[in-house]
Amino acid sequence: MARITDILRTSFRPAVPGLVLLALAACAPTGEQEVQRALRDVDVIDQSGLNDVMMSVASPEEAVAYFTRVTREAPDRIDLQRGLAKSLLRAGQTTEGVAAWEAVARRADATDADRVDLAGAYIRTNEWDRARAMLGTVPPTFESYERYRYEAMVADAAEDWARADSYYETAAGLTTTPAGVLNNWGYSKLTRGDYLAAERLFTDALRHEPDLFTAKNNLVMARGAQRNYTLPVVPMTQQERAQLLYTLALAAIKQNDLTIGRGLLQDAVETSPVHFEEASRALEALG
Repeated sequence: MARITDILRTSFRPAVPGLVLLALAACAPTGEQEVQRALRDVDVIDQSGLNDVMMSVASPEEAVAYFTRVTREAPDRIDLQRGLAKSLLRAGQTTEGVAAWEAVARRADATDADRVDLAGAYIRTNEWDRARAMLGTVPPTFESYERYRYEAMVADAAEDWARADSYYETAAGLTTTPAGVLNNWGYSKLTRGDYLAAERLFTDALRHEPDLFTAKNNLVMARGAQRNYTLPVVPMTQQERAQLLYTLALAAIKQNDLTIGRGLLQDAVETSPVHFEEASRALEALG
């Protein structure tokens, strides 16, 4: 932690000495108190940049350690508390992350965006009723991609398909990178048995993000459910091709198309650039 923090702080220091000197020159006539305030202002600017880097570049564990320390040093700063909450969730510490977001949401200066993030934290821990209740506290006038994405997921969990579809559509229109929400929407359609609609949504997700493997795998599942056992024409590595053949094979076996499933398993084993343990075991079981 010390190493990356020192490196990051160093990267933000070049402009600081000049700023400090300017602050000192400007504040000298008014005394030591004004000098100290100016220095604190410089530190805040420096720390804000460091906060952004810790969220985007540092490992989740480093970010948690950093924000844990700085929130203890400045417990009144809500931006640091937000950073801690986000870092905890990013590190997979969901229980602690929920508690951190709850602490943020209780503050008088909490925003609607904070309450939406708390709802998202509840979703991560499968607390759907609490997520729904928290979203209910956010006024309809507050519109954001995250808000509608979470609304869609909550509606999905309640099997309120009409509301889910409406929210997914709205969320997809509020972001320039809709692949993730289109993939979620497609999976929702897949679980409902609407395989053609699911296939269209997965294809659309891949149009926006060709490397999204979960969408490729879901697309193959949607095709397999329709007894279409050919791979879609999408970019894929050799290992991805083997995995997708395996997914198709399982879909065929599930529908009792055993001969097709056996052939697909054999193709998966032969295609994989490394030993494919799952496909090999399934092939032996069929044999």
